[in-house]
Amino acid sequence: MSEGKPPLFVQQRTYRRRRMADAARMLPVLGGILFMIPLLWVDAASMSTATVMVYLFVVWAALAAIAGLLSRRLGPEEDQPGDEDAG
Repeated sequence: MSEGKPPLFVQQRTYRRRRMADAARMLPVLGGILFMIPLLWVDAASMSTATVMVYLFVVWAALAAIAGLLSRRLGPEEDQPGDEDAG
C-alpha cells in the first residue's frame, strides 16, 4: 500500500543540510535589508558619513563571516553507507 511513497521524514543530517542551504539563500535578502537601514534613519542630517560607513562595513563583515560559516557547513558531503537521501 505505501510501497511507492517515500518516507515522511528525512534523516536529521539531510534536514539540517537543507535548512543550512535555505539560510544561505536568505543571506542576500538579509544583506539587502540591512544595507537599506541607513536610508530609514530619521535623523540622517545629524549622522556623519563616517558613522554610516562604519555601519555598512560592520554589516558587510558580518555577512561575509556568516557566509563563510555557512559555506564551511555546506562543504562537500562525505558519502557514508546507509545515508541514502529519502527525498
